[in-house]
Amino acid sequence: MAAENQTVSIFEVKDHVAWITLNRPEAMNSMNPELRWELSQHWDEVEANDDIWLAVVTGAGERAFSAGADLKHRAREREADAAQRAQWRKLETETTSLIERWHFPKPIIARVNGFALGGGLEQALACDIIVAADHAEFGLPEPRRGLIAGSAGVHRLPRQIGLKPAMGYMLTGRHIPAARAYELGLVNQVVPLDKLDETVGEWVDDILRCSPLAVRATKEATMRGLDHPLPQAYYTAYPANRRRENSADTLEGPRAFAEKRPPKWTGR
Repeated sequence: MAAENQTVSIFEVKDHVAWITLNRPEAMNSMNPELRWELSQHWDEVEANDDIWLAVVTGAGERAFSAGADLKHRAREREADAAQRAQWRKLETETTSLIERWHFPKPIIARVNGFALGGGLEQALACDIIVAADHAEFGLPEPRRGLIAGSAGVHRLPRQIGLKPAMGYMLTGRHIPAARAYELGLVNQVVPLDKLDETVGEWVDDILRCSPLAVRATKEATMRGLDHPLPQAYYTAYPANRRRENSADTLEGPRAFAEKRPPKWTGR
């Protein structure tokens, strides 16, 4: 296992899976410049490292996945000296959030262990699968603070749960209980907190049973295809699928099936 313990995040890679933890439980894993920068570095590694086939992102503790932007930090920015403000600006210029990685190639599971609010929900919305503890709550409460869910929340939530339900929550700042989020299709599965790790592990294991190149090709075709009318989406050639077609794994899958054995994926 490779492990890198940071001040505000934890990054581990084991058996082709990257495990990313927002590690500010005392601040409900809210996002400050340091955490945003570290997460950007982690997503760079997940994207570039061919030995990583999928990622799981979560928050430390049992209270919050992430409560969004660190508003206390924003208040402190007004009193910071010029050198400190320059350092924070430098971190921001070197940061590309998951939210802005519009076509991230590998699957991401959000393990939501508590509140996912504001930017925290926006992070989860950028993931492919959400597994939530039954006490979790979701929401975009920005208007209650004179703000807007401008990190694509106002765009992704209506696309994922429908316009009227999304407007109802966005215009009021109300929270979405985990059970209701499941009913709306925002969440894939809701389980008691003590079953959360086991359940996330089942999703991970099922993805790992699939060819990583087929998984990436499926994700790319699905997400890019949503930008096109159906006929155009169907006839478009997708780079990830071309890579899959020319891979050893494309031969390994049928061969393993014929030989009645589990396939041995290489991702190549």
